[in-house]
Amino acid sequence: MPIAPSLLSSSSSVSQFLPRFPNANRFNVASRSRAATVVAASVTDLASIDSTTIAVVGGGSVAALAAMVSLTDPERRRKLQAEEVGGGDKEVVREYFNSTGFERWRKIYGETDEVNRVQKDIRIGHAKTVENAMLMLTEEGSLAGVTVCDAGCGTGSLSIPLAKEGAIVSASDISAAMVAEAQMKAKQQLPSENLPRFEVNDLESLSGKYNTVVCLDVLIHYPQNKADGMIAHLASLAEKRVILSFAPKTFYYDILKRIGELFPGPSKATRAYLHAEADVERALRKVGWKISKRGLITTQFYFSRLIEAVPM
Repeated sequence: MPIAPSLLSSSSSVSQFLPRFPNANRFNVASRSRAATVVAASVTDLASIDSTTIAVVGGGSVAALAAMVSLTDPERRRKLQAEEVGGGDKEVVREYFNSTGFERWRKIYGETDEVNRVQKDIRIGHAKTVENAMLMLTEEGSLAGVTVCDAGCGTGSLSIPLAKEGAIVSASDISAAMVAEAQMKAKQQLPSENLPRFEVNDLESLSGKYNTVVCLDVLIHYPQNKADGMIAHLASLAEKRVILSFAPKTFYYDILKRIGELFPGPSKATRAYLHAEADVERALRKVGWKISKRGLITTQFYFSRLIEAVPM
């Protein structure tokens, strides 16, 4: 169940994310020199989104607000939430996405107008990630007959487009509610012979061999020490390529995430972990994979690094 990494604004638009990936190893769609701006988000908007949502402020205000971070204790709040469901991160995530989180993110990933502007912005950001993942997947040819594992499929936002392209899709999510929603949507949009195979499963329990493994916006639930093992596991399932998206860890984004924790909405029940691109790359290289393509998708409240890795 992908939960969208949320972010501070970028001046980039979807047109700035190149429609075709160049042969060069790196491209970047977000202007690093953009002027800091204050995004006018109401407290109501901020309180109604989850732990990955960031209180957005101008660059000049970040330093001042950073001092306020020490006045909050989000870790204590998270421990209490974990105790309520009787487990750690995995149990918290499963419980959240089978209850309040499911209702919230079903709206964000859906087409309903019952979303506030921050949620709508996150919807746009996640859609850009799916769109550009599909560009990566189709760049080298048809997906007809290609086996794809969609790890953390959510409500099927990637699984269904993959199946429409003829891919043989195995999709899974830790949330039974998310899987049920994805199955319903797939049946509405696809002929029976093209339906993905959906199952309720966590990432650690996935098995099999696939041409391609995709995991979008899920690593945000894993601290780096666990993410290393998860990346290795996903790579072990893939034969040709692995596509990952994650919230990149930089000093600036990390401060914004911490500031966002000053606004604990009532349904904040999951930890949100940022990952340094170098750490993800190191984890891949450790198991014999290298990054071949990179992209950065940003909107006002969403940010996600998108990479494709291939065997070395």
